[in-house]
Amino acid sequence: PPAIEAGAPGGYYQGPPLDGSRPGAYYINLRDTANWPKFALPTLTYHEASPGHHLQVALQRETETLPAWRRANGFSAYNEGWALYAEAVAADDLDVYADDPLGRVGFLMSYLFRAVRLVVDTGLHHKRWSREQAVDYMVASGAKPVGAANSEINRYSVMPGQACAYKIGHTVIARLRAEAEARPGFNLRRFHDAVLVNGSTPLSVLEDLMRS
Repeated sequence: PPAIEAGAPGGYYQGPPLDGSRPGAYYINLRDTANWPKFALPTLTYHEASPGHHLQVALQRETETLPAWRRANGFSAYNEGWALYAEAVAADDLDVYADDPLGRVGFLMSYLFRAVRLVVDTGLHHKRWSREQAVDYMVASGAKPVGAANSEINRYSVMPGQACAYKIGHTVIARLRAEAEARPGFNLRRFHDAVLVNGSTPLSVLEDLMRS
């Protein structure tokens, strides 16, 4: 919405309420369309919608065996880790970019962006970088243009560690998949069901559940 676009993320997902009174919604911030070249939009959609946030959150909302507070809430590393993992599911398992080489460039740019996030988050909060240093690094890396970089760094400045949560969560889920693939009878659908069935959990709990 225009009233909040100046301070809102580039794209985000808003889950449905527990009572089902409205659907989930996926927003793209269009305050500057140069921030979103068309070839980047498929990957954003796989992250925010399906098989990313919307699939994960909708399943969690509908799981009546979970208490209401578990259905309504979550853990950033799990939620963002799943959504980043979902980008790779679309690219590699579903092969959605087989006839779309520019779309695959958008996918690779998304992973570059997540790598740069790790640097600027730790730079700001551990190395004590200035805000300007962080913006300059993000722009120089090619991850985001300056307008989008300014918005991103504002977010990281007030949410320490949140930018790192994406890649940390993705790394854990990818490692659990590699472990599962090494065992006889691996089935990708059953693996995904097992990751999602208990809703959003701390990563250590997810590891215990998947290895039990």
